[in-house]
Amino acid sequence: MYFIVIGCGKVGSQLARFLSENHNVVIIDKNPASFQALQPVFNGITITGNCINLDVLRDAGIERCDGIAAVTSDDNVNIVVGQIARKMFNINKCIIRIVDPVKNEIYRKLGYDVISGQRLIAAIIRDKLIERGTTTYIVESGEVTFLEILINGKKTGKRVSDLNISGEFKVVIVVKPEGPVIPDDGYVVKEGDLVIGVARMKSIQRIKKILEII
Repeated sequence: MYFIVIGCGKVGSQLARFLSENHNVVIIDKNPASFQALQPVFNGITITGNCINLDVLRDAGIERCDGIAAVTSDDNVNIVVGQIARKMFNINKCIIRIVDPVKNEIYRKLGYDVISGQRLIAAIIRDKLIERGTTTYIVESGEVTFLEILINGKKTGKRVSDLNISGEFKVVIVVKPEGPVIPDDGYVVKEGDLVIGVARMKSIQRIKKILEII
């Protein structure tokens, strides 16, 4: 099987080494020095570049890969990679690592058990990549649901802060025709934008009602 790993930190380097034992692996990181962590044994390919750049992803073979794992230390980068992989390249098997549940209030309030230990996390992600299934989002303390909102009508012209619901829903990416955007709270959404946010699973119906999602 052929896999792409995004991020060559502690989790990414261990995951890439695990996978390269029996599979073809490409790992991407913007810092070439990070690949030193792959030694002494790594049988895959390294690519230095911006992991949300479509040309970099194509060079890595995203159009033919069996799965991708975005495991950088930046939650937003991982989420953007996941959405690009799923929506633009139709990658079924996509693992997204969420590093810091405390950083985003919604993660902190989900009440999941914490999975600790970098090696354990890498092993779990490896197993999920090899298993059959669809996109998985890992919050290192559990799995979360992503909710998509197509902006139209009354939602046009609203700020991201107007769409966020404390403890229940947080916008993490806005997909536009020219590409994905990681917005701040003051970002104003426009007609036709696709907003993607992290949602508390038990709150989906309440969120849809508040945001008037059909």
